[in-house]
Amino acid sequence: MNKDDFYRRVYRVVRRIPTGKVTTYGAIAEQIGARSSSRMVGYALHGVAGDMDIPCHRVVNRNGELTGKMHFATPTLMRDLLESEGVTFRGDAVDMKLHFWQPGKQRKQG
Repeated sequence: MNKDDFYRRVYRVVRRIPTGKVTTYGAIAEQIGARSSSRMVGYALHGVAGDMDIPCHRVVNRNGELTGKMHFATPTLMRDLLESEGVTFRGDAVDMKLHFWQPGKQRKQG
C-alpha cells in the first residue's frame, strides 16, 4: 500500500471514532491491515491535527496518554476537546476502560 492510500485509510477509521470515545494508533494500524505501523498512523495524523473533519484528538497511545497533544494549537487543546465530549481521565491518561473504541467492533443495533 502506498503512503497516500495508507493515510486515506487511517483518516477513514479516525472519522468513525464515536464522540466520547478514543482509540489507539495500534488499533487503527491493525484495522487497516498494517499491524506494525502504529508509528506511521501517528505521522498520518500529525499533519491534520487542526482539521476537525478528522477528529485526531480521539487517538491516544495504548496507555491512554495524549502523545499527540504537541501537534494541536495549544498544549491543552487535545484534552480540552476530549473532556468537552465527556471523556474522563485518570491523572494524565484517558480512562481506557470507559472510553476505548475498537475499530471494526461496532455494536449491532436492534
